[in-house]
Amino acid sequence: MKTMRIQHRNGSYEVKFEAFEAAIAALPDDVRIITDSNVVDFYGSILEEKGRIVIVDAGEQSKSLETYGNLLSWMAGSRASRKTTVCAIGGGVIGDLAGFVAASYMRGVPFYQIPTTLLAQVDSSVGGKVGIDLNEGKNLAGAFYPPAGVSIAIDTLSTLPIRQFNNGMAEVWKYGFIMEADLVQILERAKLHPMHPELPGVVARCIALKAQVVEEDEFETKGLRAILNFGHTVGHAIEFATGFGSILHGEAISIGMVVEARLGELLGVTEAGTAETVEQLMCKQELPIRHSILRDEDTLIGAMYGDKKTVGKCLSFSLLTDIGRCKLIEEVPETVVRQALRAS
Repeated sequence: MKTMRIQHRNGSYEVKFEAFEAAIAALPDDVRIITDSNVVDFYGSILEEKGRIVIVDAGEQSKSLETYGNLLSWMAGSRASRKTTVCAIGGGVIGDLAGFVAASYMRGVPFYQIPTTLLAQVDSSVGGKVGIDLNEGKNLAGAFYPPAGVSIAIDTLSTLPIRQFNNGMAEVWKYGFIMEADLVQILERAKLHPMHPELPGVVARCIALKAQVVEEDEFETKGLRAILNFGHTVGHAIEFATGFGSILHGEAISIGMVVEARLGELLGVTEAGTAETVEQLMCKQELPIRHSILRDEDTLIGAMYGDKKTVGKCLSFSLLTDIGRCKLIEEVPETVVRQALRAS
């Protein structure tokens, strides 16, 4: 069994690579499982054997104040104590939502993650960010709350529809774009799919890259962790403007990476031709590179001002300098952002 240990302010936690059923069997007896309808379709009978489970609707709409409040009430109604473990089983939405419940119920109870989507495995399950969306924007309520452990069950990826697999691949490509040009070359050559023999190694590599960043900048105070948000300022704005549903997170990030690569070129930060490279690679992954919402500049710009990297009235973006390198750029002129949107 392969394991990885990730450090945080209060200690560390282990990331295990193991089969789904083994991960479930290892959960403590006093556990509350938060999952979604998609997971139950495949694994409902296995989960029922562990006892108390709550099922929320699949999709970003569940990362709401209403669902969060209902889950806290469910925890209290089930007589969960400070020693009760909350286990998130599902994609990024479930991990963020269940993690915020764990962080706030009785001022914090143990939290465990078993991510079942590629996006959650390579990105959201690691790093300790949990939270929900508000009507005013994405991920505006939340906490830094590291899990007690994470189990990466690669076998769950075989259940993913191709759209969901590609959704996760957007984040995989992101790691190559921002930190490791060699990974981009591997992804070009391998043409990954859920049963590809190189997929477990790529997932582990992405987790190691994220761990490297979050261990150095756990609370996003040094600007380093911000590089993980390449494509996310525009991508989150797209999700907000389209109502958190019609376009998946990775799809929005794919479009966002193309726009932000173009923005970097316009600012003279990104090497010329990088945006075209990003665009071509996203097309090969069957991810979108543009959307009609890009024409609604005012709504998108308004959402970007709500981005957590923004300071005062100045927009900030994590922009590539080249394939494999990225840095936070502050005080980006709104006029240039609008230019990048129009050019996409």
